[in-house]
Amino acid sequence: MAANQVQRNDNLLEDIQSRLETLNKSERKVAEAILRDPSAATRYSIAALARAADVSEPTVNRFCRGFSATGFPDFKIRLAQSIATGTPYIGQNVEPDDTVTEFADKIMLSTIASLDKARQALDPQALAAAIDHLIQAKQINFFGMGGSAPVAMDAQHKFFRFNIPVMSYDDALMQRMVAAGSARGDVIVLISFTGRTRETVEIAQQARNNGATVIGITTPDSPLAEACTVVVGINAPEDTEVYMPMSSRIIHLTVIDILATGVTLKRGTDFLDHLRNIKESLRPTRLPR
Repeated sequence: MAANQVQRNDNLLEDIQSRLETLNKSERKVAEAILRDPSAATRYSIAALARAADVSEPTVNRFCRGFSATGFPDFKIRLAQSIATGTPYIGQNVEPDDTVTEFADKIMLSTIASLDKARQALDPQALAAAIDHLIQAKQINFFGMGGSAPVAMDAQHKFFRFNIPVMSYDDALMQRMVAAGSARGDVIVLISFTGRTRETVEIAQQARNNGATVIGITTPDSPLAEACTVVVGINAPEDTEVYMPMSSRIIHLTVIDILATGVTLKRGTDFLDHLRNIKESLRPTRLPR
């Protein structure tokens, strides 16, 4: 294997993106030409890609071999497979000189890609266990602080429909008191992207010590995950030390939708009349189309 080759990644586009900073100047131009429009790159001849990147054809061949391809045709096949198997996480970093069109497109693409990554990583058994606990709960409390607080509020908005007492709390002191008053049969759902907030971990431990079931929607292998009864593990490529939460919040909202849908299906078709009545109660509040 050549010195510039690395272990083959199943997703070629992710591999190119992750190695962008390590490529030499000419090979980086090839990578950037591909990442600008991966679908178009699958239709290029080697000469067309060389022109698009403003490099020589041998440079394109060298670039392809550097990504464990036997040649340009093999590289294009892998590129097409990468596009077909999932939305690539590309162009995720917003630059200061980006136009509105550019940064809007980057945010949309990175969010779609993050959702697809989360979809592939979700553990169906963990989801099923969480749904079983929720449907049997005497009462449900959703806890979220900071960027997770709106997710907890959205969860309350969805779960109140299930004829189970439900509340959401975004204040750490209130969360502590609710956890202290919890008991067997109660379910507390803690939402945290990092899973490293000290108070959240302590609240989870307190609730479990009181016999409550604690469901964590958080990063796997985090301190919070270790303190929970069931963990719906979420990994999102987002640096919360620098940026405001974007894609992680969307993923958490989607997980709440999955859990709410699971509870609805478990309730059976007879429960749909109850949901329909709630929906119909809003009809008089709306202006005609």
